[in-house]
Amino acid sequence: MREHTAVRAALPQRHPLLLVDRVLESDPGIGLVAVKAVTANEPCYAGVRDGADERAHHYPPSLIIESLGQAAALLWLDGATLPGDGAVLMFAGARDFSFDGAVLPGDVLRHRVRLDIVVAGTAFATGETWVGHRRVAAVRSLIATRRPVRPADPVRPPDPAPALGADRHDRDDARSS
Repeated sequence: MREHTAVRAALPQRHPLLLVDRVLESDPGIGLVAVKAVTANEPCYAGVRDGADERAHHYPPSLIIESLGQAAALLWLDGATLPGDGAVLMFAGARDFSFDGAVLPGDVLRHRVRLDIVVAGTAFATGETWVGHRRVAAVRSLIATRRPVRPADPVRPPDPAPALGADRHDRDDARSS
């Protein structure tokens, strides 16, 4: 089992987009089971009014995809010997995603991911997300890649603003010449 502090150490995401709480099982390079507890305090629920119907409380599918992708990244990082080149892991895409049910506050997402192959710094994985005994999502292909970090271009300060009224004085000077 990998506790939350180890998950934080492995992934670059931070609140509010760190969407894996704990790793329950890991077979490095093969498969992983991770969990994420959905609470009513999630930023996605900030605008939900009192008395709103259940649909307003459905956890966004995009966050399920991101959470499952983070679980897959943990699997890849756990089973790989990556060069210390400063490259970052990036979620590249998901294909053949299906959603089989709603997720609500109080549910615990259990992601089961399997690493299929890693080719030239790009990993392909499959996975499912469960709430209890109910499958809520499945993906046939999650794709992640490692890319080098480029140093940021130097930021050039903006040109200083002309002094207040400078244009008027310039025109007056031009007329008097």
